Amino acid sequence: MSNVNIVKSDAEFEQVKVTAENKLLAIAFSAKWCGPCNQIAPKFNQLSVQFGDIVFVKVDVDICKTTAALYNISSMPTFVFEKDGKVIDTLKGANPAALTTKLESIYNTMGTSTTIMGGEMVELSQFMVQKSCLNEDEEHPISAVFEDNKAYLESDCDHELLMTFTFSQMIKLHSIKVKAPDDGSAPKTMKLFINQPSLMDFDGARDGNALQEIEFSQEDIVDGSIMPLKYVKLQAVNSITLFFGSNQNDQETTKIQNIVLYGKPVNTTNMRDFQRVSGKAGEAH
Repeated sequence: MSNVNIVKSDAEFEQVKVTAENKLLAIAFSAKWCGPCNQIAPKFNQLSVQFGDIVFVKVDVDICKTTAALYNISSMPTFVFEKDGKVIDTLKGANPAALTTKLESIYNTMGTSTTIMGGEMVELSQFMVQKSCLNEDEEHPISAVFEDNKAYLESDCDHELLMTFTFSQMIKLHSIKVKAPDDGSAPKTMKLFINQPSLMDFDGARDGNALQEIEFSQEDIVDGSIMPLKYVKLQAVNSITLFFGSNQNDQETTKIQNIVLYGKPVNTTNMRDFQRVSGKAGEAH
């Protein structure tokens, strides 16, 4: 079984690219007379089934000469990985293990595209090295907000939650998404602090001057709307502290299903190296 698109002309290749839209392309450049190409072909076919949301394409360099020249193909097999018209990486040779590893690595770092304000951003959880939360229920800990399931974080003895995230490198923080149940326990207010010299306590969070305060509507939190942050003031962030001081209907405890932070690392300009989130122009300030 195979989901590989075998193109028969340069024009057909261009049409496959148009149809793929913003999906990741895995392109195998080969030739019928190429022994190594024929050896690795079954693995390429297998991967096309395994990664159903990637568009796999096979290009015969003797048939699609213009395409082969455009990609500067000089040896076969050569595998090219492309997204949004940009070449992300290439791999030469008929090594099935290397092909699998390369594809898995690219797939894992690309992530799922979504549209937010502010241009090309990444989900910052991949840079977190430490996560802590005060007043978390033992059965519903902070780890739940980063899991893709029905788990949730819940406060313990009252409605307040105080969490800190530390990053492996300096980041620019752009926006946040907080999603919670539609039962009145969703957060209503949030205070954002950055680069605290030590872990804050609840008194410090309640009385401290936050860099930004947000009041969520029930719709914001249930729908998981992306909320803009003060991006120009968040250009050099090592850690953030979030204080959720109240919930929507004054429930005894507060619940949060998901928290996503969007931004970018300071020390890189090649955003294709990370889990991308593409957006439209117009950053929040």
